Amino acid sequence: MTTEQIMLFGILIVLFGMLVWGRFRYDLVAFVALLATVLLGLIEPGAAFGGFGHPAVVIIALVLIVSRGLMNSGAVELIARFVISSDRPLPVHIGVMAVAGAALSAVINNVAALALLMTLDIDAARKAKRAVSLSLMPLSFGTILGGMITLIGTPPNIVIAQYREDALGAPFSMFDFAPVGIAVAVVGIAYVAFIGWRLLPARPDAVSLEGDAGLYVAEARVKEGSRSIGQTVGDLYSLANDSDVTILGLVRQGKRLPGFSRARELRQGDFLALEGDPKQIEAFMGAAELDTVGAEHHGGLLGKSLSLVEVIVPEDARIVGRTTAGLRLVQKHGVTLLGVSRQGKRFRERVRNLPVKAGDVLLLIGPDDNIAAASAWLGVLPLENRRLEVLQRTKALAALAIFAASIALTVIGVAPLTISLGLCVVAYLALGVIGGRDFYALIEWKVIVLLACLIPVGAALEQTGGSQLIAGLIVTQTVDLPPWAVLMVLMVITMTLSDFLNNVATALIAAPIGVSIANTLDVSPDPFLMGVAVAASCAFLTPIGHKNNTIIMGPGNYQFGDYWRMGLILEVIVIAVSVPMIVWVWGF
Repeated sequence: MTTEQIMLFGILIVLFGMLVWGRFRYDLVAFVALLATVLLGLIEPGAAFGGFGHPAVVIIALVLIVSRGLMNSGAVELIARFVISSDRPLPVHIGVMAVAGAALSAVINNVAALALLMTLDIDAARKAKRAVSLSLMPLSFGTILGGMITLIGTPPNIVIAQYREDALGAPFSMFDFAPVGIAVAVVGIAYVAFIGWRLLPARPDAVSLEGDAGLYVAEARVKEGSRSIGQTVGDLYSLANDSDVTILGLVRQGKRLPGFSRARELRQGDFLALEGDPKQIEAFMGAAELDTVGAEHHGGLLGKSLSLVEVIVPEDARIVGRTTAGLRLVQKHGVTLLGVSRQGKRFRERVRNLPVKAGDVLLLIGPDDNIAAASAWLGVLPLENRRLEVLQRTKALAALAIFAASIALTVIGVAPLTISLGLCVVAYLALGVIGGRDFYALIEWKVIVLLACLIPVGAALEQTGGSQLIAGLIVTQTVDLPPWAVLMVLMVITMTLSDFLNNVATALIAAPIGVSIANTLDVSPDPFLMGVAVAASCAFLTPIGHKNNTIIMGPGNYQFGDYWRMGLILEVIVIAVSVPMIVWVWGF
């Protein structure tokens, strides 16, 4: 072992230890490790920050933006609407949700897919009066499994594809991962749906991801061309129930009609009085094609970059004792008061004509800049983490068509994925489903910095002969085993690392080792790279191995030891299914 190898292995051991410990931010740890390798002469200073221009880094950033655009357009919600039902038996519900999560994860980032479906799963569990812990982990595992199907579904696939281009001259294509990924996803989802969830504890529901939003009394306007025109109020009860919203009554020509107006037919310009939490009210308004008061001042639910923001009214606020109609909030600031939460109390006054009291929580809708200015003018205080993006549902089909076209450009060889996804982002900006103001906020910079810093470190491991040294050790210990058995050993090692390390870091370290093993055995490196991609994505034993597992820990009220209950058998299944599939599809 050379001096350079000793120094690099020392850095990697400290790096792994710090990442597992989790005391410091993982992007900072990776940055310090990069600087250490430069100071020790293991990486040329001019190449130290080359990782920030690496295609894998660019693709991951663009995928995050495209995922948000698909969600903001309502394209993802359009699909999810057909898979949620609280009346299904639990195994069927888990199977449908996991399949939906896997399908979404194949085309958008799997973290984004989970973020959308998790709130729907929590709502379904509450309506069915069962513990959400029984279904949330299977959903998380389903999204992880689905991410392995395509190049853009999960970061390890992107890393492995780009490493193949660096090492062998050509990357894996968009659907090269599909044969193995689909087989693993199908068997894995069948396991979590019919067996795995039975191994989980049924704990009381924890606080949901959205927090305790409270119930608002709100008003929604029947706009021109709405699907609700001609229907009775009673006809909308089923849709309202699905959205967990209560219809309190009907307002016509400025007056609240008596009773619940169940038999009244809706007309353009009518208002429905609603009660529910912000997310559910927004979802119901979108499904029923309703709009807000003063929509012409900010584009209503069809406007660009609109948000729902919850604010609390302090005693010295300008709005105390006054109404938003009297203050001309819509005309002056382009912001609408959509609803009011007053300690769970209902009221019959029009929302815009309701005198506001100190302690009320107001639900404002409008562009972000307008809401910030209006909040300061009113003297109200925005509540932390109570901002909800308003979906632009009429743009769902356009957003899907743009995304499909961008992927087609790559599949038919017209443009590399970096360019086609870049064109998709530009089109989404023009369409208005993502805003220029929050463009950079959509990128998860800690992951970007981690990846960009570890790419040169991984290259140094290969250049110093470290990966060949590890590969030789593995081959020596498995000298009497066939190549498929050596592949299995590599996958087990990679999967174990991924349970404790970031999956991007695991893929970067394991990829050169896989190629070195293939070269030592004089076989094709493709099955070993594919094995690393699968194993690096499959972190099912701990809540820290994959971000999706971390996200569900609080809402599902899980403990650290709950993950291996269902995850250990799943990891065995992944190995048992993927190894023969890799050998069959890619050969040696």
